[in-house]
Amino acid sequence: MLTLTCNGDNVKPALVMIHGFLGSRVDWTPLLPELSKHFYCICIDLPGHGDSPELSLDTPGLYQVATAVHQSISALHIDKYHLLGYSLGGRISLHIARLYRDQVLSLHIESAHPGLNSSDREARLTNDKMWNSRLASLNLNEFLNAWYQQGVFSELSVVARQALVKKRSNNSAQALQSIYLATSLAAQEDLTQLPNQISAPCHYYVGKDDSKFLALALHWQSQSRLTVHQFERAGHNVHLAAADKFCQQLILQLIETPQ
Repeated sequence: MLTLTCNGDNVKPALVMIHGFLGSRVDWTPLLPELSKHFYCICIDLPGHGDSPELSLDTPGLYQVATAVHQSISALHIDKYHLLGYSLGGRISLHIARLYRDQVLSLHIESAHPGLNSSDREARLTNDKMWNSRLASLNLNEFLNAWYQQGVFSELSVVARQALVKKRSNNSAQALQSIYLATSLAAQEDLTQLPNQISAPCHYYVGKDDSKFLALALHWQSQSRLTVHQFERAGHNVHLAAADKFCQQLILQLIETPQ
């Protein structure tokens, strides 16, 4: 079983919250005082992250991770739940919704990719193999400093970047390697049409300063039954940069969903 923490009253609708690569369940802590007023919040550590064990994953292993998450939730005797995932957690959430569509009440994706077309996968795999090699060869602080220099994090100030490096430095490089290539975007099927294939409402949350994912979100919205919510003065990690507004918008969408 994966490690998780529950917050709020378990008679309220369940909201499962899944962090991104390098993160842990504690990333959601600033949102919990408000969210737990309305929902039973279940924050879960992905394999190889936080206090969860490494799993022996195939490549791709996205459905294996999705199954591990669902089984950990089911152990709490929860049959139906809302699902929120950030970045890698958002991609895992797509796979959970694909496998367990009757259990997912609503799907909320923050800054996550639905999947590449075949022509882009080779380049992405080359890039991910490069990062995996860095993860194996650099000490973790060196890796983290390089990781947060990527364009998708360009909105971060020097202070914010240093804070993230410090926060993520308690990870295990070996544990991260156990999941990184197995959940690579290059290995993921294209789930762009998933919102059209499930009955649950689907929402996407994106910062206006994250030009890459804003364009992706709007294009995805034009192709499927997806509602995009944009946030001022926020980049890739919306729930960190605009926690209050993110919480307000999320709650608004959640309470409008039939339970």
